[in-house]
Amino acid sequence: MSAPSELNHVLPTEASSSGLLARLREQLDRRPELFTLFLLICLCLTVGVINPNFFQASSLFDIARSSVVIGLFALGVFVILAAGGIDVSFTAIAALSMYSVTQWVATQFPTAPLFLIFAASTIGGGLLGLLNGFLVHQLKAPSLIVTIGTQYLFRGFLLTFIGTVWILNLPEQMDSFGKLALFDTKSARGTRAWLPVFFLALPAAAFLTWWILNRTLMGRAIFATGGSLAVAERLGYNLRAVHFFTFAYAGALAGVAGLIHVCANRLANPFDLAGMEIDVIAAVVLGGARITGGTGTVTGTLLGVILVVVINSVLIMMGVPSTWQRVVVGSFILVAGAFFVVRRRR
Repeated sequence: MSAPSELNHVLPTEASSSGLLARLREQLDRRPELFTLFLLICLCLTVGVINPNFFQASSLFDIARSSVVIGLFALGVFVILAAGGIDVSFTAIAALSMYSVTQWVATQFPTAPLFLIFAASTIGGGLLGLLNGFLVHQLKAPSLIVTIGTQYLFRGFLLTFIGTVWILNLPEQMDSFGKLALFDTKSARGTRAWLPVFFLALPAAAFLTWWILNRTLMGRAIFATGGSLAVAERLGYNLRAVHFFTFAYAGALAGVAGLIHVCANRLANPFDLAGMEIDVIAAVVLGGARITGGTGTVTGTLLGVILVVVINSVLIMMGVPSTWQRVVVGSFILVAGAFFVVRRRR
């Protein structure tokens, strides 16, 4: 007589477990960035157990500082990916914008106000991005091919006609901005933990990107174009406007990121930022954005950025050679990619 009662006790438990798994699967289907958050939490907890100093304010502020430039790049790339394109020229746009503007200020207008300097770099980056959008739309060519070409074009123009010499003495206003602290504290051991003011550029850009994608007609057009170009055209969306806007927006963010990079490092190197393309695209993909377009969130993109930055920071702390860092990042991409593929098949 005890078997039926035991069976009745077990069955509800199994049913509740299967219901919990079903709800969890449903949440992952709707919010793929939750998987990225899970990977990030597991990584941080593992590192924290191995090295408790990881959770100190200085380490967290270092991660926040390192996330700004790659985060601005990733937000621009995410907007283009959402529209079904891809861009690999953003680092060349950033280098050309930041070095040209820094050289102009240093040699021609040393008293230029900071807002004008940032405006010049942002507009310059936006115009270069607009050129990408124009070529993609007019040539009807894959954006990857177009931006590979413009990447070499922008880099070549910078190194041939503008300069190859490091600018070590930045104008005072740019140098001061790079050292301006939002938070500045000292630990019990006397180590400094500080968060620069330029960190605010990342949440500001994230909010603007979220607002554009979720609260404007352009945002609907971007996701519709990424979902199906033919359907978006039949629905009456202006594909030219989408191409022009997405690439110009990514270029403008690249211009801001480039100038912040100069201010943070207190020098302008025309050879900087090359090779960051893989990390940035990896961050966007790890955040749940489909490489074919039409999906993704700003939150997922930021989580992907933090995940990539934490991986690189942890590997540096552990003394892992830079050649192995690519292996680890690639492994995370494969794990996340396999998860997203299985989820979509289901």
